Amino acid sequence: MLYYLNGLFVGFLILANVLAVKVFSIGEWMMLPAAAILIIFTYPLIDVICEVYGKEAGGRTVRTGLIAQVFAACFIAIAIALPPAQAFVHQQEFETILGGSMRVIIASLVAYAVSVNLDVVIFNKFKEKHGDSKLWLRNNASTMLSQLIDTALFITIAFYGIMPIKVLLTLFITQYLFKFFASIVATPLVYGLVFVARRFDKRKGFGLSHY
Repeated sequence: MLYYLNGLFVGFLILANVLAVKVFSIGEWMMLPAAAILIIFTYPLIDVICEVYGKEAGGRTVRTGLIAQVFAACFIAIAIALPPAQAFVHQQEFETILGGSMRVIIASLVAYAVSVNLDVVIFNKFKEKHGDSKLWLRNNASTMLSQLIDTALFITIAFYGIMPIKVLLTLFITQYLFKFFASIVATPLVYGLVFVARRFDKRKGFGLSHY
């Protein structure tokens, strides 16, 4: 089951980098990148991996995600740089959707590397203290704090000096509120995935040493 969870986690990360180009609104005052919808799934996935397979497995998944994002950025840059065929008339749109700016890419990678590693550390600190009980507490505490850091780092690195401070604060508040409540809503998903992973591995005869 760990392999499936790892695949979903890395896939969602790569997809989030593509979806981030689209910005959508909720009401008249909240604007969010489309990638925010994946936040509901990525952090719960890493928490499930830590809960079922341990801190080391969580750390390996985080590193795999970072490496995958770096490779994805490199291959996208190569694809953009390749001379388009005459029949391909959408080069500008291709660059707009997949290109982004180097500053945004760096912001995304830094925010990811810091926040997800922090999530793993906090989650496992709570697990050491409470054992298998209070999964809801360590899931929400680790996700909410790491998302706070993720949002602050990304917005600061990507947009500081480009947008007015008032706009940056609005972006930070709206994005973090969305992520905060998404973490709460996703709590049943975490419980469900933990249950499924343990049942799956028990049926297949896998133990932690297998991984």
